[in-house]
Amino acid sequence: MQLSDIPIIRDGLSIWQGDITRLEVDAIVNAANSQMLGCFVPMHTCIDNCIHTFAGVQLRAECNRQMKALRGKFGRDYEQPTAVPMLTDAYNLPAKKVIHIVGPIVQNRLTPTLEKDLADCYWNTLDMCLKNGLRSAAFCCISTGVFHFPNRRAAEIAVSTVKNWISTHPKVMERVIFNVFKDEDRRYYGEELS
Repeated sequence: MQLSDIPIIRDGLSIWQGDITRLEVDAIVNAANSQMLGCFVPMHTCIDNCIHTFAGVQLRAECNRQMKALRGKFGRDYEQPTAVPMLTDAYNLPAKKVIHIVGPIVQNRLTPTLEKDLADCYWNTLDMCLKNGLRSAAFCCISTGVFHFPNRRAAEIAVSTVKNWISTHPKVMERVIFNVFKDEDRRYYGEELS
């Protein structure tokens, strides 16, 4: 799916409901776990597993190399912190790159710290795009689903953070796509962008 096939709602922002692994963009964003090696549940339908499956084994191998280097630097128990992105090639995907990000996990209740962590996921990912000359990116709904971040609040944070980043860095990103899977999320993002 090319950018020209996805309509712009406003200011270079789009919503697209479908399979993120089909998007022909500079970068797709993967909601990764802190091990950064893909989902560990065979045949699981999470986005992490889908991206690794369709990218091919080269993606897991690159993630493994990067994590080994980080463990060599920070210790063998190193895990990727929340909101710190990792950039890899996309291999068999139509996207050029994958940006892996660990989102916050809501265990008991939503807190301001968790909300800031989610905002940092979007901000830091866009910073990585800027640093690497990536001008189009598709974000999944980071931390929703099994990580229990409330969908409506996640959409509010995602849209406001991306808008703020774009206003701070005008003309850097050609397009930012909010990729949604559920009808519920499409509605929430639509409300935020209307």
